[in-house]
Amino acid sequence: MVERITLIMDLFERPYVQLSLEEVTGRTGLPRSTTHRILDQLVGMGWLEHMTTGYRLGPRALGLGGREAGHGALRAAAAPVLHQLALRTGLVVHFAVLEDSEIYYLDKIGGRSAIDVPSRVGGRAPAHCTALGKAMLAWLTPDRVDDDYAHGVAARTVRSIASRDKLHQELSRVRERHGLAYERGECFGDVACVGVALRGPTGPLGALSLVGEVGTPLERFAPLALGAARSILDELAVPPHRPAAVAPVHGRAAPRHTALIPAERSAAGVG
Repeated sequence: MVERITLIMDLFERPYVQLSLEEVTGRTGLPRSTTHRILDQLVGMGWLEHMTTGYRLGPRALGLGGREAGHGALRAAAAPVLHQLALRTGLVVHFAVLEDSEIYYLDKIGGRSAIDVPSRVGGRAPAHCTALGKAMLAWLTPDRVDDDYAHGVAARTVRSIASRDKLHQELSRVRERHGLAYERGECFGDVACVGVALRGPTGPLGALSLVGEVGTPLERFAPLALGAARSILDELAVPPHRPAAVAPVHGRAAPRHTALIPAERSAAGVG
């Protein structure tokens, strides 16, 4: 039994890996009924989580260092792309993940200019005040966003979003822009950002942003941000997001992503 459990758990080597029953059965070579029984046991014990779209690591596995390992894998895959993005644009580049209603910075690149941006690797910021956070929140369900902000939406500057209604309106605009999120002076008074999420099969894996002064024409850099997100997903070999996971907006399905990056490459999976 231990050998069979090990065969299955070894398939979930990274937190964002998600597999169906058929995929687990095929890769382990175990009988389908045996695989299903073991998966149910692992779900019941918290080692795996069963979603409508498949199985992934559960809270018990993530609590044993899986989350940190996943962050390391994300950062390693993103680093070369982020460095090239910083060199090409001359702007500071952030990379972060979403943790409830906060973002957690995994990387910050930009040479001397990065010193002027009051953020740090390992630091946190309110998700609704940042382009990084809004880019990721936009691909959660409205109920999930409401749960994360059950205690309200606190303003950080005079330009910050300060209510859940305003937040949902802003997230709707992010989806209408095919996943591009902007903020100008909402987190830090003299800083502006454009961000885009890395979308996996069931939601955002992380996000990157380009950072400049409030007056920076960030719209001109948006295609580069989208292209960088796609490149990171390609490096991670993450399958495109599934339309069913896109949150509805006021009873309407959010628009599907269209190509916005150079060479007319599909940006499916980038949000």
